[in-house]
Amino acid sequence: MAIRIDPIERHALPNWIAQRLALQGQHVAAGEEGQRTLQFFADQVEGNLLAAHQEVQKLALLHPAGTLHLADIEAAVLNVARYDPSQLPVAVWTGQSARVQKILDGLEAEGEAAVRVHWVLAEDVRALHRAHILLDTGRPLPMVLRELRVWGPREKLFERVLPRLSRPQLAQWLQDAHHADGIIKGLQTPGWPQGAWPALHHWTRQMSAGCATTKPKRT
Repeated sequence: MAIRIDPIERHALPNWIAQRLALQGQHVAAGEEGQRTLQFFADQVEGNLLAAHQEVQKLALLHPAGTLHLADIEAAVLNVARYDPSQLPVAVWTGQSARVQKILDGLEAEGEAAVRVHWVLAEDVRALHRAHILLDTGRPLPMVLRELRVWGPREKLFERVLPRLSRPQLAQWLQDAHHADGIIKGLQTPGWPQGAWPALHHWTRQMSAGCATTKPKRT
């Protein structure tokens, strides 16, 4: 028997933390302060549920049941983020430019291979571009995504993103992927920064900014 465990998306993490605190008799302050507290907590763990669980347990040891204030959590919760390249596409395609650069900085600091980070994003660009071509032949989106072997959280992300992007836009980002790949492998490209990580920052900055400003084109 298989048990399906869906990942907790970033926007749902503050509520997940609040639920875990409630299980041990703790809660944040009501209103805006509480929301800021949960957001701070979520920012520190950056989607790492194991780290979040451990920090929640730590709070049970440090504080009695009752209300936890922002100062309590700031004093107890370290920056325990563990970055993963799979976090990057969500931030890019939802136009979260500042978070994209933060994730890239974290991946570089943790010793992640630039080539792997590039591959994760390039696979998405290729799939989104191919999906646009297939949609223009009149095929329904669910059929297109199945054909491209896109499912789960990635399928939901593509469903949100595709109406916002044009084929020329994706074609340009696909060309940019080739430039970034060359730079990672030691080539030089006019108009691009040199070095693997500066190239990744440049490429992702263009894409996330485009996603943040582009309005839906499909109905």
